[in-house]
Amino acid sequence: MHKMLLYTYACHEDEAPLCQLELRSLFGGGYAAPLAQYADASSITTPNGARDREASNSDSANYRNYVLSSISIDASRSPFIKQKLAVMFSGDSIQAITASIRGQELQSELFKVVYVETTGDDLTAPDYSGQRAVEREIGAVIRGKAEMRKPKRLFGIAYVQGQWLFGECETNQAMWLKHNMKPQHYSTALSTRMARAVANITVPSPAGVKAIDPCCGIGTVLVEALSMGIDMVGSDSNPLAVRGARINLAHFGLPAAVAIQDMRTLTGSYDAAVLDMPYNLCSVLSTEEQLAMLESTRRLAGRAVIISTEVIDSQIVQAGFQILDRCVARKGSFCRHVLVCV
Repeated sequence: MHKMLLYTYACHEDEAPLCQLELRSLFGGGYAAPLAQYADASSITTPNGARDREASNSDSANYRNYVLSSISIDASRSPFIKQKLAVMFSGDSIQAITASIRGQELQSELFKVVYVETTGDDLTAPDYSGQRAVEREIGAVIRGKAEMRKPKRLFGIAYVQGQWLFGECETNQAMWLKHNMKPQHYSTALSTRMARAVANITVPSPAGVKAIDPCCGIGTVLVEALSMGIDMVGSDSNPLAVRGARINLAHFGLPAAVAIQDMRTLTGSYDAAVLDMPYNLCSVLSTEEQLAMLESTRRLAGRAVIISTEVIDSQIVQAGFQILDRCVARKGSFCRHVLVCV
């Protein structure tokens, strides 16, 4: 039986399609199966994963706010994940959970129990006061001293699909927020949150993967990728952009893995690439220029995440790619198309 991990997540409605694409990339096409199916699956699958990838914001709001999976990732990796619960015990009642804790004689110095709130399918879950009562009931049977402010060990209790889940809990430290304070900025660069999600979509499993951002600008995606241990290098034909990228990388103590070079002259082979198509109201790329960039990306890597402010499906296919998944990330009336291609 595979170890059960519960992740909760949250996002603004404009970010919901991007959030769902990142979750599909990290955890597989579907990621919230009935608990009864869990023992037979190494990665959770349900009909949710096969839904229309261009789901509207209102439709995305109907998704559950949690993921059940055997895949373990750092709780602070995604900009959307809130908490991670490594399940130790499950049961159909709190009494069953407390009995398991007593049976294992669980003990910890300076611990805290938090209620991990899930939504979407459990209408009988406790309200706020009920959640605090559950925390106290669980805490009362753990041997040790409760510490609310600076616990050394954090436990979580959640109610999912009619079952109680208890285990070690991690919270997202949102370390990426400090990257908003990078010294060099550019008006059309991706937001830090989107750049982090794109890095995860590009390289869901970093071990042994070499990636490239051949049009990296000031290094927004590079900063997020390198800070998560993803092996990614960058380049750009604009010397000022490369200078800005190097300044940003150095500011956060990251290697200056960026060079001045036109992507059409790049050589080498990579497992994955991210291409944020240049966007400027004063300088619009021609179809021929777009195709040249896409063909260069195809030559460099077998898998790519392509970001564009317009629909360029025909150019992507013409360049030799197949579109596997996609979403539209919106900010007001402005939108970016994010496409996963092989």
